[in-house]
Amino acid sequence: MKEVRIGLVGLGFMGTTHWGIYKGMKDARIVAVADVDAAKRRGDISKVVGNIGGGDNSKPLDLTGVTVYENGFAMLADADVDIVDICVPTPDHADLAVAALKAGKHVFCEKPLCRDRAQLKRIVAAVKKAKTFFNVGMCVRAWPEYRHAWEYFKSGKAGKMKTATFKRISPSVDGNAWQNWFMDGVRSGGALLDLHVHDIDEVNYFFGKPKRLSAAGAADVVCKGGVDHVVATYDYGDGTLVMAEGGWAAAKGTPFEMSFTIVCEKATLKLDASGYHIYPVKGKPIVPKCDVKAGPTGWHQELAYFVQCVKKGIAPTKYQTLDSVATTMEMAFAEERAVKSGKAVAL
Repeated sequence: MKEVRIGLVGLGFMGTTHWGIYKGMKDARIVAVADVDAAKRRGDISKVVGNIGGGDNSKPLDLTGVTVYENGFAMLADADVDIVDICVPTPDHADLAVAALKAGKHVFCEKPLCRDRAQLKRIVAAVKKAKTFFNVGMCVRAWPEYRHAWEYFKSGKAGKMKTATFKRISPSVDGNAWQNWFMDGVRSGGALLDLHVHDIDEVNYFFGKPKRLSAAGAADVVCKGGVDHVVATYDYGDGTLVMAEGGWAAAKGTPFEMSFTIVCEKATLKLDASGYHIYPVKGKPIVPKCDVKAGPTGWHQELAYFVQCVKKGIAPTKYQTLDSVATTMEMAFAEERAVKSGKAVAL
């Protein structure tokens, strides 16, 4: 396969971010797009905004040579499409992903994978039946600093983990999306499922599935029916302390924060506003050199990797497996239950 042909479904913040990344690849070409918004189908993305640098909405998309569809399902019969890239609202992921897999397409689905456990079960069953590849946009696994920290930790150089804290704080995303759907907690799951899920995933990625988890949250701060801020702890039964905090209720203008501190026997791994550093118990601080050949963000890294897997016919396993992503979603849904019940949840 000389080039991988992309069908992009949804031209919101993540869809336009993916558009820009694919446009920079020599081995990928966008051949089709789909969106329910007529303005976006004309290439007008002037109303697209996000909470972290990504898509460029300063000028219209050039759709020359690109087939335009009113919805993603209409795209599935397009023989020119190799990968269906799903960037639509969370509750719509399952139907579209299952249909795309049945249509014989490779599928890249943005996070969170789905809205509830029933949808998760449907997707897992469809992926296991499919002969094509499937990946989920858990981009923080591929983010250069997080990926380096993961590799360093897994190598054993840092020693045994003692405590770990992951944090993700964003200004309000009210008004940031089509029909303002993020502010409908029943649809989006609030910050817990859309933002905090990245750090749930990092906890799972670094340390595996905990025995139990506890979570407390603040609901209805900006999002009706959703958890806008959450603090969770994860019990591995070995005396370690693992925490994650996330929320999107901060005032407009508040700097976006993504950070972690992982305290281990031989070193502390830390990412904050000052950058990413490793602080050995013995020796001088280290400023690691991260791999950014595929691009500076996890979005660049994950999409470039998936495109290469499809091009070469190699199953994508570098950053994730279906089982590991399913575990992350089970943890997220468990946190949702813990917040609502006020009780710890066993896993």
